[in-house]
Amino acid sequence: MHKKFLTLFFLSVLALQTQSQTANKALVDEVNPFIDTHKSRWFFFSSACRPFGMVSLSPDTWALGSWNSGYLYDSSYIRCFSHIHCWEISGIPVMATTGLMKGQLGFEAVKSKFTHDKEIAKPGYHKVVLDDYGITAELTSTCRTGFHRYTFPASDTANILLDIGAALGQGRMDSAFIQMENTSQLSGYSVMARTGRRQKPSTVYFVAQFNQPFSKFGGWKKTGTATTRILLENVQAVSGKEAGGYVTFYKPSGPVLLKVGISFTSIEQARLNLQSELPHWNFDRVVNESYGEWNTMLGKIKVEGGTEKQRIKFYTDLWHSLLGRHIYSDIDGQYADNTGAATVIRHIPLNREGKPLFNVHNSDGFWGSEWNLNILWSIAYPKALSDMISTLVEYYKNAGMIARGPSGGNYTFVMSGDQAIPMIAAAYNKGIRSFDVEAAYKGCIKNSSPGGIRDHVGYELSSHPYMQHYISNGYVPEGIDGNQMHREGCALTLYFAYQDWCMAQFAKGKGMLHDYQYYLKRSFNYRNVFDSTAGWMRPRELDGTWMKEFTPVSQGFNARGFIESNAAIYTYYVPHNIPDLIQLLGGNEKFAAKLQQQFEKAAPYKFVVPHGHHAEGWLDYENQPSLHMAHLFNYCKKPWLTQYWVRRIKEECYGNITPYGGYNGDEDQGQIGALGILMAIGLFDVQGGASVNPHYEITSPLFDKVTIQLDQRYYPGKTFIIKTINNKPGNNYIQSATLNGKPLTDFRFPHSTFMQGGTLQITLGPTPNEKWGIGE
Repeated sequence: MHKKFLTLFFLSVLALQTQSQTANKALVDEVNPFIDTHKSRWFFFSSACRPFGMVSLSPDTWALGSWNSGYLYDSSYIRCFSHIHCWEISGIPVMATTGLMKGQLGFEAVKSKFTHDKEIAKPGYHKVVLDDYGITAELTSTCRTGFHRYTFPASDTANILLDIGAALGQGRMDSAFIQMENTSQLSGYSVMARTGRRQKPSTVYFVAQFNQPFSKFGGWKKTGTATTRILLENVQAVSGKEAGGYVTFYKPSGPVLLKVGISFTSIEQARLNLQSELPHWNFDRVVNESYGEWNTMLGKIKVEGGTEKQRIKFYTDLWHSLLGRHIYSDIDGQYADNTGAATVIRHIPLNREGKPLFNVHNSDGFWGSEWNLNILWSIAYPKALSDMISTLVEYYKNAGMIARGPSGGNYTFVMSGDQAIPMIAAAYNKGIRSFDVEAAYKGCIKNSSPGGIRDHVGYELSSHPYMQHYISNGYVPEGIDGNQMHREGCALTLYFAYQDWCMAQFAKGKGMLHDYQYYLKRSFNYRNVFDSTAGWMRPRELDGTWMKEFTPVSQGFNARGFIESNAAIYTYYVPHNIPDLIQLLGGNEKFAAKLQQQFEKAAPYKFVVPHGHHAEGWLDYENQPSLHMAHLFNYCKKPWLTQYWVRRIKEECYGNITPYGGYNGDEDQGQIGALGILMAIGLFDVQGGASVNPHYEITSPLFDKVTIQLDQRYYPGKTFIIKTINNKPGNNYIQSATLNGKPLTDFRFPHSTFMQGGTLQITLGPTPNEKWGIGE
């Protein structure tokens, strides 16, 4: 008996110690940056970076391309450490070497082997050993300044290379310039050539400071018709095609520290960013400050319970949602507008303390963000949401259209529709209004009309009459401009209808009732591409007839009429009016049976199809168009099926925490990470939060307790807490729920309650309670 008591006592102590260690573990230590890095996109991996930092510093194991580039886990070599991993922009690669100067020969000549067993990566810090040179490289940053520490072996020569004119990331550089200002400071710029998506050049400027004088400066460039670059010594500056530079230290005194401040406006602004953010040389202090900033941001949502694997994936997801859409404006609010014939330096308005009211960001499009970032940011990071909106609205003020995927001060016209309207409506109707609301409203009206951004589809600079067809006929037919990539008419009709509804909700929230009625009527245009005979959304030709040889699932990248998908998925793209869609499909039982069959067909493939084969799946949680589908069972009075399928998708599709899974290869700058967060905490909104009376839909959380810190600049409450009872493996189904102590019988509750703070308590069990969540 005594032995049994001691055993139980020690087990209890061990459990308490484990709980204490978990509770005291810093949130940056829960993040695993290596998840799904075997096949990265250029902007996927940025380790030594602050939240949304202008600098996104990290090692590049492969330096070229938009896909399969940047940091690739299975690579054996590091080619450089570059400062910018953004949507369609890159720049300022640095590399450390010893011995003979080979920088003019390019990344392949100076690359070094490395191994993961001597590597550390956390949010805000990266350490790796360059085995070919015996150099320990460490990286950290402030928002706009990269900070390097290189510990060289005992050697006669230690080199730091800045190959600023080399092709990097998405493309080549048109030209570059580097100069020696003194024996411990360099400056210059790189002009990024236009890409297929960013149609105009963009320039990044830099100032580089060393903690000790270097012994030598030189460079390289191409001259005349030469096919290789020549090494230049005894020069003060180098400029031209594929220009770059280097410094050499003869027996450096301790580690070589390098600070690189960047700007997209001028060298002097890069200097201002550096001096303002990093006036000292204390590398470890910056690392700790970076950890502190990340811990604060990650701590806006704290989870308790769950497995270690679930916590790691949760905070890695949250890290990604705060990482990829990097700041583009300087510390004093200057930014480069490249929408016109020449670059114009703009100034963000300042607050009473003389600081910019917001940051301008570089960003991929927000295609599909109504089901991830729009919801997550409005819950926990409303200021970030407001800044993103302010960024998009600046383009309307500067060039006449709210932006869609701005890059390097340019429009990119990525994807289709007007992805800003759902975001703006969600923010406004949730009380997040710290952006220029009137300019946003006017810009949304412009973008919803012929000649607005909806007439620019799939990266095209020239416009086409998509909106004129949509307004005149009630749908966008196939065959306009040959229907090249992302121009598919049935999908455009569905997007425009949802965005019209969001516009109507924005108008209603502002009391613009005439506009509300107009856009609400247009929001029913999805009915014009629903073929009741086939039972699917179906493309229509220019003459109004249904497309022949139609099938719900097809082959290849996309089925005709559908953007990166097919009719089997886009039929459910009526997020603003699911009850009407249910009636079109025959009522609750038929709708549920049809949807259930698609999930069952997709389950053996973990609910995804290979990237680039989006037309072939009945579901595709690898890509945006179907990210809401598991939550649709809530609307046909079968919420237990939403609970079941969300849990399975979260585990089987997004649960991997190795370098070989977790995001399925296309995380899209935080969108899949944000969806993972929403699934884990059990909150969602099929309508994307844009309703004038937004709600949150409930599924079964993974954790025992979730504490969301509310931003009191926007919401009066302090915290919103989600608690679970009887949360253990296999208990996937909600048995009952209370909201602030009162029984909750509906599957959703209003944002107006959330913003006041409170507690949602959910009791879970192993079998469905088919009576819960269907209302009274």
